Amino acid sequence: MKMIKDDNKKMHLKAYSMSELVIVLCIIGILILLVLPNQTSVVSQAKAIEAQSMLNHLYGLQKSYFYRHSKYTTDFTELGFEPALSISEGGQAVYKIEIIEASTNSFKARAVSLSDFDGDGSFNTWEIDQNKLLKETVKD
Repeated sequence: MKMIKDDNKKMHLKAYSMSELVIVLCIIGILILLVLPNQTSVVSQAKAIEAQSMLNHLYGLQKSYFYRHSKYTTDFTELGFEPALSISEGGQAVYKIEIIEASTNSFKARAVSLSDFDGDGSFNTWEIDQNKLLKETVKD
């Protein structure tokens, strides 16, 4: 800021007007809104790591069970797998883990997100099978 002297011997401060400050704040707000949609994909990718790691863990337990019993199971207790408490249960898990199919030669497990990350109505879903084929069946 700069002091300016006028003819009446008064000192004035040269400063920005309120409207100039509001315009700058609006521009900053618009720039932030442009960046936020790009961040939602990063957040959903980070949360998907939970589903992938839980399904990989479940795969290992299923393989161990298969080597001992020559079949796969749908029972978490028999596997020794304890799903983490979900957000609705007071925990921090974002995905619900379930075994949707198990037989003597195959199994399939699924992780479904408990919340819609981007608000489009679809819930992120991952699946794994006896061949350790981990795939995202529903993108969010």
